[in-house]
Amino acid sequence: MKESDLYLPIKNYLESQNYEVKGEVGNCDVMAVRGDETPVVVELKLVFNLTVILQSVDRLSITPIVYIGIPKQCKTLKRQGKQIIKLLKMLGLGLITINPDGKKDNVTVLLDPSEYKPRKSKNREQRLLGEFAKRVGDPNLGGVDKRKGIMTAYRQSALAVARYLKEEGPTKASVVAKSIQEPKSRDIMYRDVYGWFDKVSPGVYTLSPRGRQEIIAWMS
Repeated sequence: MKESDLYLPIKNYLESQNYEVKGEVGNCDVMAVRGDETPVVVELKLVFNLTVILQSVDRLSITPIVYIGIPKQCKTLKRQGKQIIKLLKMLGLGLITINPDGKKDNVTVLLDPSEYKPRKSKNREQRLLGEFAKRVGDPNLGGVDKRKGIMTAYRQSALAVARYLKEEGPTKASVVAKSIQEPKSRDIMYRDVYGWFDKVSPGVYTLSPRGRQEIIAWMS
């Protein structure tokens, strides 16, 4: 497939809406004009990449109605469609998918250009600020592979409990909480998110074999 294969479907689509359409006008792959209305520009690419984003942003100096046109079968769009739509909304760009096989309905508008007005989440902001305040020090390198786990405020508290049990052996939850001044000690051991704790009797916990093995890496 060539980028030019995408041109006729989008041209036919725009002409069906009474636009006059011409290709390669200046630096624009597709330009469409209807009467005295604001012109429409479409940048065509076989793949969704940074190049087409930068080109399309540059076209915003010509007109606020700029679309990116890519093949319907674009792999990047299939993998990261939601993120792509969100990014283009932020940039004020539109998105069109094209299926250049000559069938009907081979052009689909996924997003029209518009001014971006992000919806802020107060709950998310408060959660982040809470995690920031509770976390002791700065234990993580920014950009670290999160699949291996990161040091959160919760994990720091769990490690404090685990250290105590490693040194003292089976202990009542109330004693652990008082000794390390962590009021959520019982909840941490009861929930056992990381599999580090074993309950040996009502209210009494000890460090599990998994806990003894895994906390060594986190304590180094």
